[in-house]
Amino acid sequence: MPAVHTVLGLETSCDETAAAVVRLAEGDAVSVLSSIVGSQVARHAPFGGVVPEIAARAHVESIDAIAAAALSEAGLGYGDLTGVAATAGPGLVGGVMVGLSFGKAVALARGLPLVAVNHLEGHAVSARLAAEIAYPFLLLLVSGGHCQLLTVEGVGRCRRLGSTIDDAAGEAFDKIAKSLGLPYPGGPALEALAVNGEAGAYPLPRMLLGRKDCDFSFSGLKTAAARLAEGLTTEGERRNLAAAVQSAIADQLCERTARAMGLHARDAGTRGLRFVVAGGVAANRHVRARLEATADAHGYGFFAPPLAYCTDNAAMIALAGAERLAAGLSDPLDAPARPRWPLDALAAAAQPTHKAGRKGAKA
Repeated sequence: MPAVHTVLGLETSCDETAAAVVRLAEGDAVSVLSSIVGSQVARHAPFGGVVPEIAARAHVESIDAIAAAALSEAGLGYGDLTGVAATAGPGLVGGVMVGLSFGKAVALARGLPLVAVNHLEGHAVSARLAAEIAYPFLLLLVSGGHCQLLTVEGVGRCRRLGSTIDDAAGEAFDKIAKSLGLPYPGGPALEALAVNGEAGAYPLPRMLLGRKDCDFSFSGLKTAAARLAEGLTTEGERRNLAAAVQSAIADQLCERTARAMGLHARDAGTRGLRFVVAGGVAANRHVRARLEATADAHGYGFFAPPLAYCTDNAAMIALAGAERLAAGLSDPLDAPARPRWPLDALAAAAQPTHKAGRKGAKA
């Protein structure tokens, strides 16, 4: 394998069509040469959420132009690449198939190695796009479809410490925002509404606090907040409820993370204590500040991706692919698109957080 890997990354797991070119040089020096994200927010806003069929069609319409724009911004052509990486799951499988099929076509036509990337692994390495973060580290992956605590030893080497047993934190943000009459996407709208709100105005449940594991639960909070939202009549009340919701979610994330830090610190020993938060919810300034304070209190270095790399993007997919290529790993052209794909397959099999029959990426 060449010492320098220049990889085209493709991301189509939900409602962003994204392509990026990332270069991984010797010594793990990372350069993001381009990162293009085509949003579908306007297409899905009338429905208050992502419609899978609309998302898949939109990916088909734009993937070619988005990939061409990423290469153009990087000043490169397909002949300058050493590999192509595409999200192969988890996610909305119709969308996943679009990006993965495009990646396979590029790999076949140009004789390049293909890396079928786990979308969650992309998030796991996303903070390394802008900072030198050595393995191992403790990861809180918190987004619309996922809420997990994992120890990350490297690509393909993740161990789950805890996961949501029902809803993800980002899903709770979005659903509660909808009950407050806020536009899609709900998470950023709720954060904006919470400014100057009084978090103590409404007592909301903090599920599982004090339990001796690292799992999460947000369904009770979501239901309680939705019921309160029905009776609100003033803008001040809405601001207070938004602030209370944001605080309650941050409380649970920090409490479970603190417990995971205690478990992880015993294993990490002298290799250093590093904590990374990634995923769309990491863009929430209140949550990020609370987690940074938690890390500081437990002696952990705190890292988070720049805001542009918190939400879904292809730069993180390209980096995960480059790191896998550097380790001598690639995938065959018949690699499948997967609606569900746990990072820690052994833990998922031994202790499934969702029973058979549950649908969706978080299962």
